[in-house]
Amino acid sequence: MKSSSSSFSNSYSFTKPNIDEDGWVESMRKSIIEQDDEEIAKTPVCIFTVPKVLLATDPESYIPQQVALGPFHHWREEVYDMQRYKLAAARRTQKLMNVRFERIVELMKKHDEARIRASYYKFLDVSGEALIWVLAVDVAFLLEFLHVYSIEEEGRTFQKVTSSMSHLVDASGKKLSHMSILRDLVMVENQIPLFLMKTMVEHQLRNDENKSVGEKLKTMLMGLYHELSPFKEQDLPDVDINECDHLLDFLYHMTVPRNKEHHINIEENEIEYEGIAEETGEGDQEESFAKPSDLRRFMNFIWKILSKSNATLLRIFKKIIFGKPVTLIMKLPWKILSNLPILKLMKEPIENMLQNFRGEGGEKSKDDSNDSKVPLIEEIKIPSVTEMAKAGFLFSPVNGGIFAISFDNQTCTLKLPVVNLDVNTEVYLRNLVAYEACAAAGPLVVARYTELMNGIIDTADDAKLLSERGIVLNHLKSDKEVADLWNGMSKSVKLTKVPELDKVIEHVNKRYAKAWRVKLSRFMNTYVFASWKFLTLLAALFLLFLSTVQALCSVYSCARVLHQLPEIPEGTVE
Repeated sequence: MKSSSSSFSNSYSFTKPNIDEDGWVESMRKSIIEQDDEEIAKTPVCIFTVPKVLLATDPESYIPQQVALGPFHHWREEVYDMQRYKLAAARRTQKLMNVRFERIVELMKKHDEARIRASYYKFLDVSGEALIWVLAVDVAFLLEFLHVYSIEEEGRTFQKVTSSMSHLVDASGKKLSHMSILRDLVMVENQIPLFLMKTMVEHQLRNDENKSVGEKLKTMLMGLYHELSPFKEQDLPDVDINECDHLLDFLYHMTVPRNKEHHINIEENEIEYEGIAEETGEGDQEESFAKPSDLRRFMNFIWKILSKSNATLLRIFKKIIFGKPVTLIMKLPWKILSNLPILKLMKEPIENMLQNFRGEGGEKSKDDSNDSKVPLIEEIKIPSVTEMAKAGFLFSPVNGGIFAISFDNQTCTLKLPVVNLDVNTEVYLRNLVAYEACAAAGPLVVARYTELMNGIIDTADDAKLLSERGIVLNHLKSDKEVADLWNGMSKSVKLTKVPELDKVIEHVNKRYAKAWRVKLSRFMNTYVFASWKFLTLLAALFLLFLSTVQALCSVYSCARVLHQLPEIPEGTVE
């Protein structure tokens, strides 16, 4: 007990070891006295931390492994080894500028420190001078890396790489270090404000260059987009570089153009679409079983069957089924009774029969009308690629982005954008989804696309079929890796609907439900394969009961047995 108390006091100690209290007080003073709230309010937060629900699925896709950019991961030992290459890039950058590198740091600290701190979601517990030096050196390294990308009239090429960067970058971009850096550049927590990059590029431009700062920077980012984007659009959106907050923000708006984003007006709470269903939790399934009103209908159904049987046994069944013992049982919590071994087997068939009763009567009980119908986020309910192929669906590739997805009902053709999968694709898409969840004001378009692909690709056979149709260009090791890639990105942080994508899902589900093979399969599963256990059990119990009654009647007279049974309450059976 004593040791427990000691550990408690240590873990909640007021003192903080290894802290420079004078420096901490000075940073507090500057934050409160010297910074202008009105100026900070003009700068929205644009560099976020990854939501924990996403980070837990695959930490390596969100935490930089090769190079850290910005203050979030700068002092981690795993990535600090790149500091020597960053400093080398800063020295080369200084030679290209018309001012000293130290002068750039002074200008950034004087004009941009408050704006920098306001851009980051986390409180940056670091001095202003250290923060500016970290960012200035990182910007120099990032720009030198991006300089290897250029766009010419005849296509995208790599510029000449400096000898000091040659071991990190090669002309084909296939070195492991190059690929690792590319993955780190698109991570949500590894972003640098774009206005700092503009400041550095502005001092690098020479008088004889025709391009402006924005044009030169956009040329680099366009080359990076062509390198990373899995989509091969014919018509690329014209993204204004001045409206982008950082590199990942530019990549996101190249994938989800601002005009598309602004035209999607939808209440995120309005999640009910006809033909679109989500998987429900187990708890909802349990509570939907055997409500008292449902049990009464089931008892009446049994009584109608028994009313056609032998008149002598009729009164016995009547008193047993509608007697006081059963009435007491009906008042028990059915969520508990549904877990009993026998009732578990009878649960699904009874539910199907009760649903038929509701359908025939055209009415729903009060209990049914209050059922919660909020779906989960896990996976869109849509048939897989192989299931759709067996039902006569066709698949056609289109050269476009996410909004090129469509369904032709006449030809039963699902049109999907060509997606190029390589070792960087998963990290790229995961961080677009994470950034979208943090920054997007409207529906999560990229997240919905990944949910759609997760829904239609369940196995390696699904991935193989899409590869054969030219929709998935697989540069991974196997079709199984493609299926694992999409199935691993099923988590989201909030429920959202995208009308253009959801209409496609709705039409696919409606057409799939009308296919004769699907109707036949559902009929067999519902009325043949799913009910034989229940029918076998019911027949066995019925025969056992008849054997018991016959044995009783052989010893006692049936009139004596009937006389001892409790009276039937009037009005129980019509």
